[in-house]
Amino acid sequence: IDHQYYVASAHHRYETLKRLIDFNPGMYGIIFTRTTADAQEISERLSKAGYDIEALHGDLTQQQRDKVMGRFRSKTLQLLIATDVAARGIDVEGITHVINFELPDDMEVYTHRSGRTARAGKTGICISICHSRETFKIRQLEKMINATFHKLDIPSGKDVCRRQFFHFMDKLALADISHGDYETYLPDLITKFEHMSKEEVLQRVAALEFDHFLRYYENAEDLNTKQDSRRMSEGNYGANLNTNRRERGERTFNRRDNGYTRLFVNLGTKDGFYKASFLQFILDESNMKKDSLGKIDLREMNTWVEVDQAEAGKMIRAIDGKKYNNRTIRMNEADGGFKRAGGDEGTQRKRIMRKKEY
Repeated sequence: IDHQYYVASAHHRYETLKRLIDFNPGMYGIIFTRTTADAQEISERLSKAGYDIEALHGDLTQQQRDKVMGRFRSKTLQLLIATDVAARGIDVEGITHVINFELPDDMEVYTHRSGRTARAGKTGICISICHSRETFKIRQLEKMINATFHKLDIPSGKDVCRRQFFHFMDKLALADISHGDYETYLPDLITKFEHMSKEEVLQRVAALEFDHFLRYYENAEDLNTKQDSRRMSEGNYGANLNTNRRERGERTFNRRDNGYTRLFVNLGTKDGFYKASFLQFILDESNMKKDSLGKIDLREMNTWVEVDQAEAGKMIRAIDGKKYNNRTIRMNEADGGFKRAGGDEGTQRKRIMRKKEY
């Protein structure tokens, strides 16, 4: 399996998917989404745009599911978009591509998805579309499955048109003309086009086939994310964070009463995290900015992280109770005082008392 990934901003994710489908003519594949709503919405949008695609998810009746799978197995359906639950048990030969519209929360799910292609000794491609803050998951996947992931640029509009053009030319060159009485019509064809050069005939054939692609991609936007000079890597995490804070005149970490709330989370280095990757993980899951965070104390089994007091509740609600590698994440305030939305004083007291466990 050739593992590939493309980095796209959230609002370009659908357009990136569409462009990758166009860049791989002849694709026979499965697109995976996290939710039924995403599967249905993307299926409807692509179908409306002329793509041969149907959705497979839990809201379908068994009869509808059988009909979709029948079309896909017979290859009268080019693309199937599915949730992980609905795709269980699918065993279809010849799948060329698996596309992760989003990386799964559980890394083991990735191996199940990618395993749909490259069966019976054949090759296959597994493509993942991810946000720049999710690249740490790619590094974890490389270690987990012992494979190299190739980061590729999202194709430009010209790249797509060129790929589609040569795919069509290959089909034209290899077209089987042995089963038709084309000789009967050949004199009329010669007469019809005798005033045109060979080049002009080919141009007109190309225009008929590619006019819609050329129009759509004529002024296509560059979907590749721009490099953020402030992006943190494992090596420069501490230097960048401390330098930025000094430049902004912010409070230093050695003060206890510094406007931050200290949170506990039951994830650590044993889960494959280092400081920068843990930072990316919690930012991605909570949809918060790194300016809201203070010191991160990463240990083998657990981690303590300082969060702006005004944002601590938001982070707990976003992360506490989620799954990570088949394990439930537990996040709560290490020093007490946070009351979960919808909770009561009894719940709050229990959370405060639990800090003795640490």
